[in-house]
Amino acid sequence: MAVNRVPVLKRCRSLDMDASYLGIDKKSNRAPHNAGRKISQYGLQLREKQKAKFIYGVLEKPFRNYYKKAERMKGMTGENLMVMLESRLDNVVFRLGFARTRREARQVVGHKHILVNGKAVNIPSYLVSAGDVISVSEKGKSSDRFKAITEVTAGRLVPEWLDCDKENLSGKVSALPEREAIDVPVDEMLIVELYSK
Repeated sequence: MAVNRVPVLKRCRSLDMDASYLGIDKKSNRAPHNAGRKISQYGLQLREKQKAKFIYGVLEKPFRNYYKKAERMKGMTGENLMVMLESRLDNVVFRLGFARTRREARQVVGHKHILVNGKAVNIPSYLVSAGDVISVSEKGKSSDRFKAITEVTAGRLVPEWLDCDKENLSGKVSALPEREAIDVPVDEMLIVELYSK
């Protein structure tokens, strides 16, 4: 599988975004290396797509498939795309505070520590539905790893479309998110413009 080995803070700087959206609380003091340069319309569109791919940890081919699926759905293509990305199991695990970063959430899911409606799911790209119950496995609950994670993520706000029970390490998808509830700094209209060329 392809892995992006570019240092996270360096990538954040090049995309002109804050690392806190990835669950990382470090700050980069340096200005982006393209600061002061005028970016073309295509450059802006490409940067938004790269930003969305980077935040959610999705590679080009799956991202393009999400876009095609979003196009076929009812409603605005850009909003459908963002809702789909936000509904990925690894992202939901991150949002519930069962992982410090989306990368860690992906790993936690891959190691079968996460149950969806009582069944182990090890596919990070699994799309959750409204009413799904996401919980940490019994083996995971007793591990030191999850104790450490919950200490770090205790103060993190859980979005209103998720109900979280921190004590029992479980959560419920009360509804799929609306675009307004998704706090990632991505202008999905630029992504739509890029793909519709």
